[in-house]
Amino acid sequence: MKEKTMKAKPKKATIDEMRPEYDFSNAVRGKYYKRVMKGSNVVILEPDVAAMFETSQAVNEALRNLVHIAQETERLTKRPGGRGKKHNTA
Repeated sequence: MKEKTMKAKPKKATIDEMRPEYDFSNAVRGKYYKRVMKGSNVVILEPDVAAMFETSQAVNEALRNLVHIAQETERLTKRPGGRGKKHNTA
C-alpha cells in the first residue's frame, strides 16, 4: 500500500516575531492620516451602480455631465427676480 506524502506546512509566525530590519521604535501613529484624508475622496458605489461603469473615469464623466445638465436647467425652473409664487390665503 502506498503512503501519501504531504508537504510540510510552513510554520506560522507568532505575533511577537518580527524581522530584525523592521524598526518601529521611532514611529508616529497617524502621521500622514490628515494629509491622506484631505487628498482622497473615497465613495462606495452600490454594486448595481458600479456595474454600469467600467472605470472610475467613466463615473467622473457621468457625474460631470449630470452637474452640467443640472446647472443648465436650473435657470429654466427659477422665476425672474428670484421671487417665489405668491399664495392667496382667503
